[in-house]
Amino acid sequence: FERPHFLFTGPTAMHTLEAVHQALANYMEPPRMQLLAVSTAAGLGGLLVFYLVHRRRVKTIPVGDGWWGAGARPLSEDERIHTFVVETSEREIEDLYKRIDQTRYSQPLEDSRFHYGFNSTYLRKVVSYWRNQFDWKKQVKVLNRYQHFKTKIEGLDVHFVHVRPSRLPEECSARPLMLIHGWPGSFYEFYKILPLLTQPQDGLVFEVICPSIPGYGFSEAPHKQGFNSMDAARIFLKLMERLGFTEFYLQGGDWGSLITTNMAQMKPQLVKGLHLNMFPVTKGGMGMLVSLLVGPYLPFLVGFTREDVRRLFPYFEKNVYEMLRESGYLHIQATKPDTAGCGLNDSPVGLAAYLVEKFSTWTDFENRDLADGGLERKFSLDDLLTNVMIYWTTASIVSSMRFYKENMKENIQKRIDARVGVYVPTGLAAFPHEMLHCPLPWARWKYKNIVSYNYMARGGHFAAFEEPQLLADDIRQFTKKVEKLQ
Repeated sequence: FERPHFLFTGPTAMHTLEAVHQALANYMEPPRMQLLAVSTAAGLGGLLVFYLVHRRRVKTIPVGDGWWGAGARPLSEDERIHTFVVETSEREIEDLYKRIDQTRYSQPLEDSRFHYGFNSTYLRKVVSYWRNQFDWKKQVKVLNRYQHFKTKIEGLDVHFVHVRPSRLPEECSARPLMLIHGWPGSFYEFYKILPLLTQPQDGLVFEVICPSIPGYGFSEAPHKQGFNSMDAARIFLKLMERLGFTEFYLQGGDWGSLITTNMAQMKPQLVKGLHLNMFPVTKGGMGMLVSLLVGPYLPFLVGFTREDVRRLFPYFEKNVYEMLRESGYLHIQATKPDTAGCGLNDSPVGLAAYLVEKFSTWTDFENRDLADGGLERKFSLDDLLTNVMIYWTTASIVSSMRFYKENMKENIQKRIDARVGVYVPTGLAAFPHEMLHCPLPWARWKYKNIVSYNYMARGGHFAAFEEPQLLADDIRQFTKKVEKLQ
C-alpha cells in the first residue's frame, strides 16, 4: 500500500499548520473581525428579505391557451361581439307538448315524499302546469328584457348578458362585476338580483356581465375533451378584456365559485375583489383534524364561533353522510355523463325532474320531508321551468354534465389551482343551508386576503335565485370595504 502523495506528514504538516495558524491570527485582527461581522449580518439580512418577499409574493397559476372549436385552429379568430336574441317557435313548443303528452310516470312509494328523489305525484302537478299554464313565449320576452350577446373565444360562441346602469349619479362610475352560475342553474338565476345591483345606492352601482359557461344554455359546447374550470376562467378573462375592462369584481357560487377563484389566481392584477357564496375548503391537514377534535367542545381555541359549531357538527352526519346521500348525481356525471344524458336530452319531463329536484334539496335538506319538496316556498314554477327550458331548447344537458367529468378526470385536490392560494380581496357569504359549511379559519387556508365573512340569515345553495336582496347587500358592503382599502 503506497501512501498518497497529497497527505501531509512530518515536518511538512508542521509547517502547514503554522502557516494556517498565522493566517488565521492575521485575519482575526479587530478591523477584519468587524468586516466579517458586517458581511455576515448583511448576508443574513439579505436572506431574510428574500424569504419574506418570496413568502409574500402573490402566486399565480398559468393562464395557458386553448382551442375548443371543431377541427383545427384557424390562423385568426373573429373577435367581434354580436347581439343575440332568445327566440322560440311554434314547432319547438309543439314538439315539447307532444313529448310531455307521451310521458310514462312511475308510482311513488307510500309516504316517500322527496326522500327517493322527485316525488312523481307532485311531478304530475308540475308537468300539468308546464303543459297547460306555463307560457314559454312570455318567458322568452322576460329573458330578452336584458341585452344578450355572443362572441367567439377559443373556437366557441360564448353567450353573455350585459346590463349597464340605467342612470349614473354625478361623479360616480359603475363597477364592472361578472356573475357566474353553476349546475343545474343558468344565467337566469341572476335575473332577480340584476336590478338590485344596477340601481345606484349610496354612490355605488354595478355594470353586470353574466356569461353562460361553455356547454351550458346558449354558450356553445366544447368539441374537444378536457375543458375544465381553468379553461372557462381563461375564456371569461378574455371576455372581460375584450369588453375593455382592466379591473373588475367577480362573484360566483357552485361551479361559478371555482371558475371565479381560478380567474383571480390567473390574473390577480385584474380582479379588484372576489365574492363567493360557496367556498368549500377541505384540504387542511393536521389543522383541520385538530379543529374537528377540539371545535365541538372548545371552539374558541380553534377560531370557531357558536354558529360554526351549529352548522358544522355533528361533522360526519352533516358533512359525510349528507353528502353521500346527495352526491349520486356527481358520481354519474363525473364518470359516464353521456349515458344518463341520453334519456334526459330526450325526455322533457325526465329533464325537469332531474334538474328541479336539486332546487328542493339544495335549498334546504329538510325539504326532503315535504310532499312537494318545498319548491314553491322559494321559487315560482315559472322561474323553475324557465331554467329547465334553457337546458331543453338548447339541448345542453349532456354538455353541462360533462363539465363534471372534465374537472374530475384527475384528483382535483392535486391540480395546480388547488395548491395555490388566492390573494385578491375576498368576501365570503356563508348561507345557512349551503351543502357544506366552511368556517373562516378554514377559508383562510385558501383565501389569503379575506376582508369580509358574513353568516347570512337565510338561504341555501342558489343564493341569487333564493335571496337576491341578501346577496346584493353583501356584495355591496364587500365592495365598499375593498374600495376603502384601495
